Amino acid sequence: MTTAEKLLHELEKVSTGHPWYGSPVYDILGKVTFETAYERVGHAHTIAEIILHMLSWTEEVMDRLNEKPASLPLSGNWPETGDPDERKWKLWIDDLKLVNVNLVKTIQDFPEEKWGEPIIDKRGNQPVTTYEELVYGFIQHQIYHSGQIALLTRIIIG
Repeated sequence: MTTAEKLLHELEKVSTGHPWYGSPVYDILGKVTFETAYERVGHAHTIAEIILHMLSWTEEVMDRLNEKPASLPLSGNWPETGDPDERKWKLWIDDLKLVNVNLVKTIQDFPEEKWGEPIIDKRGNQPVTTYEELVYGFIQHQIYHSGQIALLTRIIIG
């Protein structure tokens, strides 16, 4: 099994498959209503804010896989959601799914011999990360935020 195949297998489990820890991301998001997405619990981020964060970091990971220097996502680390808007919420979910399709293609096309090479990171204050570690870290990031969304949904709607 190639590195890309291993990474894609893990990414598929997290998104739509059968991860050992619980529900995949898209199943969790299927339980989130528009109203729930914008409801704030204490000082925690809203689900809408988390989705935009996940979306922006997916785009940043793709940029890094396309050999752009590491930085914060172009849309920001925690993009502003603006006022609650059901149409925007639905578009963000569609965008998350679309960007994941694009990420799958990027991973499939990534040269096998480059997975162990360090990403381009000119910031100078970060540990060396390989392209393979980048994708595994991204998968862990998505799992972490999926757990947050699942807990917030359970708190808000019971």
